[in-house]
Amino acid sequence: MARRIDVTGAGGVRLAAWEFGDPPKTDPAKDVQKQAVPKQGVPPQSGPGEAERVPGVLLLHGLMGRASHWASTARWLSERHRAVALDQRGHGQSDKPPPASYTREAYVEDAEAALEQLGLGPAVLIGHAMGALTAWQLAAKRPDLVRGVIICDMRASALGAASQREWEDWFKAWPMPFATLADVRKWFGEDDPWVERPNAARGEFYAEVMQESPDGWRPVFEPEQMLESRETWVYDAHWEELAQVQCSALVVRGLDGELGRAEAQEMVRVLPRGQYAEVADAGHLVHYDQPDAWRGAVEPFLDTVLADVTG
Repeated sequence: MARRIDVTGAGGVRLAAWEFGDPPKTDPAKDVQKQAVPKQGVPPQSGPGEAERVPGVLLLHGLMGRASHWASTARWLSERHRAVALDQRGHGQSDKPPPASYTREAYVEDAEAALEQLGLGPAVLIGHAMGALTAWQLAAKRPDLVRGVIICDMRASALGAASQREWEDWFKAWPMPFATLADVRKWFGEDDPWVERPNAARGEFYAEVMQESPDGWRPVFEPEQMLESRETWVYDAHWEELAQVQCSALVVRGLDGELGRAEAQEMVRVLPRGQYAEVADAGHLVHYDQPDAWRGAVEPFLDTVLADVTG
């Protein structure tokens, strides 16, 4: 199942949110018991049923990503959580406003609006790369909306001007338009100069963000807008906001990803309630490279957060 829900983000930008799974199953007997035997001093629940009160999870993709990249993760999450993935501004099926709209504040306010309008908060935020930065910035800003954060392969240190120039050159190297989706998969999975060894998962990741146009296949985003988005955070370090995250937080890195082990462990140290996990045989696209190992790395953390909610 894939259900779209429209959200109004910062500045009135229309955002597409997606549920990629069935609503979490509940035990009717437990529901009856909870209604019949309330905790001392707490009146019986009325209004929304138990299925509407399950812990929420908001999934935030990285730069150039889209909500559908989280589909497999969202489906297993939906067994116990209400899991929603957001197409962030400029990505997927969400609006693509002018470049001036791609600020850090706008991305954070969009996620904040999604939590409030979807009734997910307090939720666990799961973010990949840029989405992870949005997650911990929102957790620092609105601790009342966030009960846990999973940070997947995102650095807290400044990457600098050289990194931004590399990205500009990389976009220019794309042989667009691609004639077929097979060409997309081959170029990003094998021929891209950034690929150290063939990676079919990487090819599939980029095929997911392409759409057919009259002259071939092109990305659903505008590369210039992606550079604008990156421009707003690539020159700055984000340690101070990381230290302000008061909820439980898990830092996950792919063994061959962009986040090095030393920096990841320093991030865990800076986080007031930080934990660490790494996934072998995975690069930057951890949840795509090794989906089973990714689940194995994050599920124990989620179980702990869920136990805190239901305990």
